[in-house]
Amino acid sequence: MENPSLQSSFVVRAADQRRMRWKNGAGWTSEILRAPDVDDWDWRLSIAEIEADAPFSAFPGVDRELVLLSGNGLRLRFDDGEVRTLHPPHDRHAFAGERPLLGELVDGPTRDFNLMWKRGRVDARLWVRPLVGPMVVFVEPGQAWALHLVAGHARFADGSGLGALAAGDTAILHAGETRSRHALDGGGTLLVVRIDPAQAA
Repeated sequence: MENPSLQSSFVVRAADQRRMRWKNGAGWTSEILRAPDVDDWDWRLSIAEIEADAPFSAFPGVDRELVLLSGNGLRLRFDDGEVRTLHPPHDRHAFAGERPLLGELVDGPTRDFNLMWKRGRVDARLWVRPLVGPMVVFVEPGQAWALHLVAGHARFADGSGLGALAAGDTAILHAGETRSRHALDGGGTLLVVRIDPAQAA
């Protein structure tokens, strides 16, 4: 799927994700978005399918955060000795993409949301939050927000052009040159990602 303009807001449907091999060939991932849509992207959203214990691909210069979407747990065993287990429902862990690690299944396959961003180009924050009724997201110029609906149902306000979200869909929100307001209503679980320009050192 070709990305719409990254200066406008749009929805990436679950059915439009691009399924591809991991960089190291050890598993499969469904790519939601890379921005910009080139090999040398600034940030990327995807969902990893882990069906067997496997080493993770190395991404030098990239920071990443992994969120357990489904399954009974994933153990991250880093070569430097750190071990972190992601427990259901939506445990998460952030780490540097160049750190070698093995992903070990606790009890059966998992699906895991993967946020990656190039260090020094952009900054990223991720929240797991319940959607209970209405919420409003304010997007500042230069920012991007991604709302991934893990489960449930949601709908943007009439006139937004974004419509409804089903489980697995992701809304990408941009402000353009002025601050924008996006109203969403529904019930379920959201992953909320905010992308900002990197702060100068």
